[in-house]
Amino acid sequence: MNNFLPSAAASLFSSKFQFSRLISLQSHRRLLLASSLLAANAQAFFAPRSAAPSSIYTSSNRSMSTNNAIIVPPIPRREENRTVYAGKLPNSYLLRQSNDSTEPLLSPPISIPDPYGWLRDDTRSNPEILSHLQKENEYSSMLTAHLKPFQERLYQEFLNSIQETDYTTPRPHGDYWYYTRTYEGLSYSTYVRAPKYNAEYDSSKWDGGKDTKVLEGEVTYLDVNALAANREYCHVGGVSISPSHRYVAYSVDYVGDEVYELHVRDLESGEDVVLEKINDNDTSCDESGGADTSKLEIDDFVWGSDDDTLYYVTMDEQHRPYRLYQRTSWKNSPIDTLLKEELDDLYWCSVSKSLDEKYIFFEMASKETSEVWFLPITETSSEEMKCVAPRRNKVLYEVEHGKGQWFIVTNVDNSPNMKLMSSPAVENSSTQWKLVTDASDQTIFDGSVSKALDSVSVFDTHLALEGREGGIPRICLYDIESKTNTRLEFEESAYDVGLGAHYESNAKSIVVSYNSMVTPPSSIEIPLDGSDERKVLKAKSVPGYNKDVFGCDRIEVLSRDGKTWIPVSIVFKKDTMEKVKSGETVPLHLYGYGSYGACMEADFDITRLPLLDRGMIYAIAHIRGGGEMGRQWYEEPNGAKYLCKKNTFNDFVDVAKYLVDEKWTSPDKMSCEGRSAGGLLIGAVLNQAPELFRAAILGVPFVDVVVTMTDSSIPLTSGEWVEWGNPNEAKFYQYMMEYSPMNNIQKDKTYPACWITGGLHDPRVAYWEPAKYAATIRHLNPNNPHPICLKLDLTVGHFSASDRYKYFREMSIDYSFLLDQLKLA
Repeated sequence: MNNFLPSAAASLFSSKFQFSRLISLQSHRRLLLASSLLAANAQAFFAPRSAAPSSIYTSSNRSMSTNNAIIVPPIPRREENRTVYAGKLPNSYLLRQSNDSTEPLLSPPISIPDPYGWLRDDTRSNPEILSHLQKENEYSSMLTAHLKPFQERLYQEFLNSIQETDYTTPRPHGDYWYYTRTYEGLSYSTYVRAPKYNAEYDSSKWDGGKDTKVLEGEVTYLDVNALAANREYCHVGGVSISPSHRYVAYSVDYVGDEVYELHVRDLESGEDVVLEKINDNDTSCDESGGADTSKLEIDDFVWGSDDDTLYYVTMDEQHRPYRLYQRTSWKNSPIDTLLKEELDDLYWCSVSKSLDEKYIFFEMASKETSEVWFLPITETSSEEMKCVAPRRNKVLYEVEHGKGQWFIVTNVDNSPNMKLMSSPAVENSSTQWKLVTDASDQTIFDGSVSKALDSVSVFDTHLALEGREGGIPRICLYDIESKTNTRLEFEESAYDVGLGAHYESNAKSIVVSYNSMVTPPSSIEIPLDGSDERKVLKAKSVPGYNKDVFGCDRIEVLSRDGKTWIPVSIVFKKDTMEKVKSGETVPLHLYGYGSYGACMEADFDITRLPLLDRGMIYAIAHIRGGGEMGRQWYEEPNGAKYLCKKNTFNDFVDVAKYLVDEKWTSPDKMSCEGRSAGGLLIGAVLNQAPELFRAAILGVPFVDVVVTMTDSSIPLTSGEWVEWGNPNEAKFYQYMMEYSPMNNIQKDKTYPACWITGGLHDPRVAYWEPAKYAATIRHLNPNNPHPICLKLDLTVGHFSASDRYKYFREMSIDYSFLLDQLKLA
């Protein structure tokens, strides 16, 4: 669902385009690694509800046994007459389609059975439902009780692979170096800074101790451990230093529902102020259930030109960011000015500031169309916001500023990929957009199929361009004066690279984060003067890791259409691959995502090590629906969106069949995993080919696609209509019904062992989706020989635990189940 984590880590791999059911825990792990480098009540239209019985449980006709004990899964009641309607409803108060859609709604509406729909409670407080969820947890816990010692072992293996007391690469900002630190035994990061005595930092004096400062004069200005004290959840979103460096503004979520309160801390006095609403602005997102409703709840924010001014974005009832406010005199006599709002439910909004700090940008974007407004932020400016270019259907664009120009990343004129254009920095500039060329008058990024452009960062002398070519992330440096364009090269053939955090447009060098499936992350400084000199500023320490015993590769698998080659990244211990070469099948874990044009990179991840050490191969299928091969890998007609979405699931199955046919593995030794929209992938794959896998992990899975997408009262739904299609419309209904995991579970079929997770406060994939899914598989397959387990965390949201130690404990539970099913525990 929505965008990458709003944290300091996200700056490594940022994109302003908003995603919804996007992020998987694979991405979350990646952000954790990145941060260690640079720093984690309206109901649908139902038929009349039947009265609830005194007990929600009926007798189970299928039980699991372990250690000679019979363990019975919870069997929630079914309301067989309960339905949800897709299509045109008379007197409906719910939005049933987007404002600009010309597709006819289903009329008369079609009813969709939803016998477990009673499990939905938007307040998350219904005792009956909470009791059922608790019983699901108890069942899963009892079924895996024999794995407790193994879970502890895995947990220790995770801890043994991280340097608990560590710091991130210091980055220059004004008169300071800014970075974060972690300490052994403490769950969260601390934000620190040190005076910038020299142009380069020297951390050689740090002895690795908890009590030793990394840089001379180091001072902690925000300790997340203190914020999290006595709380079950704490996630700090944005952290931003004021223009004078006296104040720090930060947003924090204490529930996991991704509604953040905004604080400003005086770094001289230590006073911490939580900003409050003014004149009840934006109470629409308040579902606090008795909590303090005076606090301002935001999604995004930036500082203005001085310490007195903040810009922030608030959300509507569906968790959609939609209004931009300017707050002045925030400390004494605050004044709020509504600068812009977007009322169309398809559009998500965000605020940003140009690197040269001359403009505030307010972007309104669906997954197909965008519009950017700008405001000069000079102290004397009193202008209203102006539009860079009015929205045009299916034209996406992003804007950065430098040298008096807009630099635009766009797919205008229906280009398969994004192109790089520029124009004078004026309003309504679209007629002046021109392709950026090099000294030979050759277009740098023309939007063609051969290479993709993702983003541009504008420095005083150069553009840093992030994109993809040959399925691999790339970074190019473009000299604005000489018009030379240079692609950065690295030794390994497959890798992950991204631009690091930068706060100053006059930088003389850039920092990139580099890693591969066998190479731990490092931050590398690259000069902008054209010299070949590179400096590794910091390499991530992975205690006990020996790169020499591991190997990685990239293969391609031909899809069932006979013309599409699907890239697959694999990592393994070399002795495991020797077994494969000798004809022996080995355990293999296949991971996939394949939605929103998001890329699953060939990156390094310490959480794979316990699998690899036990003789498994870890494979990532770069299936269509992602963006690994450019936007054409995602868009119609040959990608995996709308009415070609099934390509995502077919590609994954084709990769799995190839790995079996080529005798790398066998169905009794193969597992699969996907999270969020990747959980949709796994759910659809298991319905199509359950016999291919022995075990599956479905993390916060988006499995009730049709029922959720009919109902715009569920957060994020209407914005997703331009991703999946709208099942209220005749064009999409039948196609979506054919792959929606919940609606295609096979009866009397052997399903693999499933470990299904969810978070009670998840606003992206509501907890009731995995709960309904687990119940439905059990109901239709009462004699399934493999366990179907649901583990629902009642204290978190979409991204699992915010506490790093709890996060590793959760991972140890997931993987202990997986390894046990594969007889590797």
